[in-house]
Amino acid sequence: MNITETSEHTDSQKTKNSFPELVTLINNALLDKKGENLTVLDVRQLTTLTDYFILCTGGSDTQIKALAYHVIETVKEQLGENAWQKEGLNNKRWVVLDYINVVVHIFNEETRRFYALETMWNDAEVTTIQD
Repeated sequence: MNITETSEHTDSQKTKNSFPELVTLINNALLDKKGENLTVLDVRQLTTLTDYFILCTGGSDTQIKALAYHVIETVKEQLGENAWQKEGLNNKRWVVLDYINVVVHIFNEETRRFYALETMWNDAEVTTIQD
């Protein structure tokens, strides 16, 4: 996994390998299923809703479903945690998996472009994850 800092809003204490285990596990699960445009937004200083948003794009409904279920299964197997909320598994345009401190958004390309969550949280520290 290649992690690249892409924001000027970087905590000097943070290192590229300092993500919590859950964030790293989810990133790896998304990469396993060839998730595209994988981005982590560190919003700890901006909101109490969550600590991290993980954004990912899937190329088809089938891939979006595979990405979501692989994350669900991997987190359950590795950490014994279930998602608190799961939304969008039936429509597969935008799936949200809420693990309280980490919220995963898996989009099709059109929906991701339309909602542009990265711009809504433009003060967040942004990390791009590449395989």
